[in-house]
Amino acid sequence: MSMKSYTIHKYFGVLLFIISLLYVENIQAQNLQQSSGINTTTKFNYKIIDAPDKTFGYDVYADDKLLIHQTNKPAMPGSKAFATKKDAVKIAELVIEKLRKGIMPPTVSKEELQMLKVIR
Repeated sequence: MSMKSYTIHKYFGVLLFIISLLYVENIQAQNLQQSSGINTTTKFNYKIIDAPDKTFGYDVYADDKLLIHQTNKPAMPGSKAFATKKDAVKIAELVIEKLRKGIMPPTVSKEELQMLKVIR
C-alpha cells in the first residue's frame, strides 16, 4: 500500500469514527428526550431555589414535573451556585429556551455564562 493510499484510508477511518460518534450522540439525545416525555406542547417554567452560602440555583419543570434541579453553576468546576437570583434566572431561561428548541440535554457552556455576564 502506498503512503498516499494509507493516508486516504486513515482519513476516511477518522471521518467514519467521527460520524459514528455524532450518530450515537444524536440517538442518546433522542432517547433522553423521549424518556423525559418532552414534546412541542410541553409547558416549561422555573423556580429559583436557595443554595448553600446564600447563593441560588433553579429548578426547571416540564408540565409541572421537575425536570432539572440545578444547585451549582453549570460548566464550572466545583459546586458553587449563582451569586444572585438574577444570574440564576438568566440561565434557567436559557435552559428553557434550549428545551423548547428540542436541545436535549440542554447543556450550558462557559462561553454562554460569559455572554450572559454570569461569569467574567
